[in-house]
This record gives sequence, structure tokens and C-alpha cells, in this order.
Amino acid sequence: MKEKTLKIVVNGLEEAVDGRTTVAHLVEVHGEGDVHLIVERNGRFVHPATYASTTVEAGDEFELFHPDFGG
Repeated sequence: MKEKTLKIVVNGLEEAVDGRTTVAHLVEVHGEGDVHLIVERNGRFVHPATYASTTVEAGDEFELFHPDFGG
């Protein structure tokens, strides 16, 4: 059975992803290895402990941020 493809937005760019895609997978495919990475889903913070269990839904908008420490 073919898996459903969903349209989402990551950092302002539309993408088509597998219907079973998790936040952990998005972080991985975008090459985001920073332990301080901040992920927002539809304007709300996603806790890193839930990345693997949080699946994306059609129309979701994600922002991947790298905090700027120091000053």
C-alpha cells in the first residue's frame, strides 16, 4: 500500500513528505545536528524529547532555529 504524501512548509519552503514523517526525521534530513536547535510547529515550541513521536500533518509549518548565544 502506498503511503500518503503530505504538503508541509519548512523554513518558508513547501515540501512534500511521507505521511509517517516525524519531527526527528525532518531535523535529520535538513542536516540539523545542533544540540541547541529550536523547532517550532505552527508557531509552537516542540520539545526535543518528543521529536521521534511527533508526526507531521498536512499543512504544518515548521521553523528550525539556531539560537545565537553570547554577546
